[in-house]
Amino acid sequence: MKNYFTIALVCVFAFISCKNEVKKEENTPTKEETKTPVAMISDNYKHSLAQWSLHEPFQNGSLNPMDFATIAKELGFTGIEYVTQLYPSVVETGGNYRERVMTLASKLVEISKQAEMDNVLLMVDHAGELADSDPEKLKEAIENHKIWMDAAAVMGAHSIRANLFGELDPEKWHTVSVASLKELAEYGATKGVSILIENHGGWSSDGAKLAAVMKEVNMSNCGTLPDFGNFCVKREGGERWGAPCVEEYDTYKGIEELMPYAKGVSAKSYNFDEHGDETKLDYARIMQIVKDSGFKGYVGTEYEGPLEDPKEGIRLTKALVEKSLNNLK
Repeated sequence: MKNYFTIALVCVFAFISCKNEVKKEENTPTKEETKTPVAMISDNYKHSLAQWSLHEPFQNGSLNPMDFATIAKELGFTGIEYVTQLYPSVVETGGNYRERVMTLASKLVEISKQAEMDNVLLMVDHAGELADSDPEKLKEAIENHKIWMDAAAVMGAHSIRANLFGELDPEKWHTVSVASLKELAEYGATKGVSILIENHGGWSSDGAKLAAVMKEVNMSNCGTLPDFGNFCVKREGGERWGAPCVEEYDTYKGIEELMPYAKGVSAKSYNFDEHGDETKLDYARIMQIVKDSGFKGYVGTEYEGPLEDPKEGIRLTKALVEKSLNNLK
């Protein structure tokens, strides 16, 4: 009888132990369930380097802009964003401008292939003003930007970035901007290339005004390149650059307004504190806006600060972007 009682007791303990094990297994997340949302969010983004981050060494001759793809790869990037004004052969328009642009594009695409880098976009400067109220100047500017769209197609870049300088009256600026962007987007559609406008001074740095232009253009290959730092609308003396800002648009409001049209983002940085955070910009807040907009793709690092070695600023900026992505909700 005692043996029967012992056996029964063992069976009861075994049953309870088994039940607890099953419950434990039921409550233990699977490998798939333990994969954090952070990893999945980060997978939506890649890192590109904006060439302007190295503009000083490129302009003073200590670095060769033709080596940009190799430099970016060494710094841990997979994509590159060119700045046309850093290439002396194409700074001036006129003459054999198309030939010079296409020759440069052919050279750059070969170099980028050798470095196994993605050509993301071309930031076009000094090619004419796309909000110019002078019909002849506007026509020339549009034609010059079409040349750069041809170059982007050759290089496999998805877009060119242009500026909307020119007209100072906001209503006229809107009208001229819409007309020029529609023409460029129609041309770009035949090449598989988009036209992007960055908040880059003047009325383009007024988020609501630039968003209104995008809304009226209403073409899938016309969009924005929100820059985290360029929201100065007016400077002292009417200067375009350099002078103190006298009218600044709200950074976070502007980014929220531009992100629905974004086909890229420019992660600007100026300075860092001891924790590696930007001293002027709340990156956690900005990257949350970027994520909530549904944007996916390349985040362009653009360092524009005082460090003697801009490569260190680039590393800090990229690390801050990564930290911000890892903390997204």
